[in-house]
Amino acid sequence: MTKSSFAQHVLWRIEAAAYGVAEALARAFPIDAVSDFGAWLFATLGPLSSPNRVARINLRIAFPEASDAEIARLLAAQWREVGRWFAEFTILDRIIADPSRVEVVGAERLKAIAEGAGPVVFISGHFSSFEIMPAVIIHAGVTCQITYRATNNPYVDARIRKSRFRYGVRLFAPKGTEGARALLRALSRGESVALMNDQKFNGGIAALLFGVTAHTAPGPSTFALRFGIPLQPLSVQRKGKARFRVVVHDPIHLTDTGDREADIAAGVGQVNAFIEARVRERPAEWFWVHKRWPSEIYRKR
Repeated sequence: MTKSSFAQHVLWRIEAAAYGVAEALARAFPIDAVSDFGAWLFATLGPLSSPNRVARINLRIAFPEASDAEIARLLAAQWREVGRWFAEFTILDRIIADPSRVEVVGAERLKAIAEGAGPVVFISGHFSSFEIMPAVIIHAGVTCQITYRATNNPYVDARIRKSRFRYGVRLFAPKGTEGARALLRALSRGESVALMNDQKFNGGIAALLFGVTAHTAPGPSTFALRFGIPLQPLSVQRKGKARFRVVVHDPIHLTDTGDREADIAAGVGQVNAFIEARVRERPAEWFWVHKRWPSEIYRKR
């Protein structure tokens, strides 16, 4: 091991220890107090960070007619939402275990999938405390591979996986080529898969999002067309503090014309339309701090 790699591992372990301390503290307090603290912390520190500029640009792209005051209001609100999500992740198993905190609209659809109406390709975006969605899928009895992006720090990543294990998520498929193979194998076995489809995907399909081209992963549409199964959209909404509504929307049945490239592009367009509609309904609850559109847009502003 080189000196630099040793130093990196030391830093990773320090970060993991800090994460562990924060998690232990969070688990010692009432659920709503943890959520409130996250909202306060990120509302205070978020505007001082570099992602604040990204979030402001994104809001301007999505809502070009909004006043400066409205953009400022949404910017502040989304920081509170990001803070709640960050804090709530450490205690998500406690939230899921309390039936009064998570309402599921369309639960009968999940029940049907679990009982043989599947498999499906679950799709969604980074809405509110989005980690609640895979927990709801699994608790409904659906066998499902959940995609995830590993953190750069392997020790923190191990802690995150352990947290997900506490609320029932067992089957992971990492993003990337190997993850795609794992999803294909799962679908071949009759299992469902779940993907987040609202992040920038270099080399993806160019499709409109809020009227601006956004490169989008074709994976969900590709899988759905290959196996002749529907896309099953989900979204999560905050009802107040650490209380949520998970909505199982109507399935999206893609058209197979035989022109696979065109059919995938049409599917991607439908996915983006779903994401945009949900964001317009509850704009403060989307994860605005990632660069969703082409990089040159952020350099010009």
